Amino acid sequence: MAVLKVAVTGAAGQIGYSLLPRIAAGEMFGKDQELDLRLLEIPVEAVQKALKGVVMELDDCAFPLLTSVTATDDPRVAFADADWVLLVGSKPRGPGMERADLLKDNGRIFIAQGDALDEVASAGVTAVVVGNPCNTNAMIAASRFKRIAPTSITAMTRLDQNRASTQLAQKAGVQVTEVENIIIYGNHSPTMFADFFHATIGGTPATDVITDHAWLQEDFLPKVGKRGAEIIAARGLSSAASAANALTDHVKSLYTPSDKVHSIACQSDGSYGFADGVWASVPVRTVASGKYEIVTGVAHDEFAQAKINASNDELVGERETVAELL
Repeated sequence: MAVLKVAVTGAAGQIGYSLLPRIAAGEMFGKDQELDLRLLEIPVEAVQKALKGVVMELDDCAFPLLTSVTATDDPRVAFADADWVLLVGSKPRGPGMERADLLKDNGRIFIAQGDALDEVASAGVTAVVVGNPCNTNAMIAASRFKRIAPTSITAMTRLDQNRASTQLAQKAGVQVTEVENIIIYGNHSPTMFADFFHATIGGTPATDVITDHAWLQEDFLPKVGKRGAEIIAARGLSSAASAANALTDHVKSLYTPSDKVHSIACQSDGSYGFADGVWASVPVRTVASGKYEIVTGVAHDEFAQAKINASNDELVGERETVAELL
């Protein structure tokens, strides 16, 4: 089995710190898959110093799957012939910063990373965007692709899916493993729609198990959509461990062909009313390692479609905000 070349951006950040040991331990790509890790961080002395410390800790773990670890501030070094690129790093939203400013600032970062991916990554590379606003960042990076396909880059909404699964399980008083088929539609933002109508709990429709439909519509959806803000308010920091866990789940699902349906944000083909070309979360099935197909034909009632339409409107608005970068 060939060594897998995996690049991670923002590798010295909180998510990276939670994520890297899990990758190196084989939780993402399997317990037998050897790895060549490339860790990218910004060219700031203090950040590069922290990155060296992360590499030292990886060394000290003596992970048998790690064949090499490279720390760099150059995306063309990190992405060279990479098979998987995990775009975790992005500029966080600061006090008083408007969302439009955040979109444009991160847009410039993802233009550079999109260029580097297209120039030096493996022709069959699979890239995943975690850095927010992840849907639109993925769209911006893909706009730079000439050699690799836009379908090779997805954005992560698995954290929303995981949050939704737990909220349903806790409300029903069951283990989270009992919850299946909960799919996220739209943007990774409070406008996302967690489709509880098609979810099951213990094989029974969730709406039959949880008969408090007002809770599902008025409490459950906002709880999932605003969970990140709730965590920041509680711990003073963003959700790093759960994001790292969700990225592990996202990649594992996308790496392993299966009939199991899961949520990813990918280039819209118009399904479910999403505008062509935006990156919207939809149900997908992994058909080959790193390759997926959109699951179509899921019917939505008026309430659900209105939620999906609202998230689409937000995605289209974000595209208009960064139009000068595309």
